[in-house]
Amino acid sequence: MTTLLKNLLNRELQELPNKIAHHIDDEDLTHKAANQLVSYLTTLDPQLDQSIIIVNIGTDRSTGDSLGPLVGSFLQEKHHLMTNIHIYGTLDNPVHATNITKYMEDIMNTHPNSIIIAVDACLGQAKNVGNLNLGLGSVKPGAGVKKNLPSVGHIYITGTVNVGGYLEYLVLQNTRLNLVMKMAKSISDTIYKAYNKIQLHKKQAPSH
Repeated sequence: MTTLLKNLLNRELQELPNKIAHHIDDEDLTHKAANQLVSYLTTLDPQLDQSIIIVNIGTDRSTGDSLGPLVGSFLQEKHHLMTNIHIYGTLDNPVHATNITKYMEDIMNTHPNSIIIAVDACLGQAKNVGNLNLGLGSVKPGAGVKKNLPSVGHIYITGTVNVGGYLEYLVLQNTRLNLVMKMAKSISDTIYKAYNKIQLHKKQAPSH
């Protein structure tokens, strides 16, 4: 993160909740989450002119861990409608434990000073399963399954897909696809709505 982003984050973080969570059954989930995402992006980039990188983490070899790649594939379908956004991690080309370090090196070299939004699945308490979590900061992919991987993102969006604490690999394998699909659709819709809000803001902003 650049010094500018750190200064903005330190100055304005107290004005924003560090994390919000909305359940997948909340009818206003994508509207609320999109507004919050725009607030976070504005905090990090007041002019809203930096490139946005979406890093969708996970693998399609595990139902629970396929959340990220599914989000990436949903976003890829709308990519022609979202210029200045770069998508990494899809069902065809997932970003996972064995290649994430290389991907992040390439992203930092290709898109310096961009804002990175990390999308990943997570495990949690039973009462939180089905929550979409959005916050400022990075995710630590693989932590739930005891892997040491680099932290990713200036903003994170995670979906609590199942209960954590024991047999994490087995839990991820036995996560309901229906829940993962619903969460992936909600996250991709949140990002798309946030993008449209940003474009509307830019059009309405006075030119200099």
